[in-house]
Amino acid sequence: MSMSIHIYKSQIDMARPLDTYDLLSFDCYGTLVDWESGIFQGLKPLIDRLGNQNSLRDDKITILRRYMYHEGRVQKAFPTLKYASILSKVYEELASEWGLRETVTDKESAAFGASIGSWSVFPDTLAALLELQKHFKLVILSNVDKESFSKTLAGPLAGFKFDAIYIAEEIGSYKPDLNNFQYLVQHCEKGLQVPKEKILHTAYALIHDLTPAHKLGLSTCWIERKPNAMGGELSQVQGQLSLDFRFRSMGDMADAIRSL
Repeated sequence: MSMSIHIYKSQIDMARPLDTYDLLSFDCYGTLVDWESGIFQGLKPLIDRLGNQNSLRDDKITILRRYMYHEGRVQKAFPTLKYASILSKVYEELASEWGLRETVTDKESAAFGASIGSWSVFPDTLAALLELQKHFKLVILSNVDKESFSKTLAGPLAGFKFDAIYIAEEIGSYKPDLNNFQYLVQHCEKGLQVPKEKILHTAYALIHDLTPAHKLGLSTCWIERKPNAMGGELSQVQGQLSLDFRFRSMGDMADAIRSL
């Protein structure tokens, strides 16, 4: 299968106009919320304990990719564990990898797990959501638990109301499991009366979101957040994914629908 990527409306003719969709489903953390910065900031207590000669101290990309490695392992081993607890376990796994496990208290790893609600949204997120809400139903599909997501709704996303929120805790598995996307389709059709062909799944994570969404037959939109340490590279999904849309930011996506 060849990689087909639609970049910007002004550059090429898209196979299908953006305004022919009725619903946008979003990954939250990484797409709307600055997940990478939140994770890195939360890991600072560990990073600061690394020796001055340790090259990792100044290598944010490698640190975040090691985080992703451990998160994937923990989620696969504990698919029903709350995301806050997943974070705590990953913190401890990284501490073990770096020879720091004996220095980490339960309170410290729990604090990392509880940090989700403090992660900031990207500067363009709220304005873009308000514009997109004029044209589409907006739904969240997130690898998170109820308590953690409620903190994001009360904090960084305060005042914004989604049409539906589907989270890993209620689904019983973590993306990229196809079960999560089947859940999305079934509940959008039943609860929001939107069929699969009218859903555009929108995310920055190629491996966790867009590839499994495409495999299930959903249309996909890549929000190309930079730097992208944890969302995956196009080279990793060559032959597995055909993107329908690609935007540099949520703001660019909102501009595209506004211009139609």
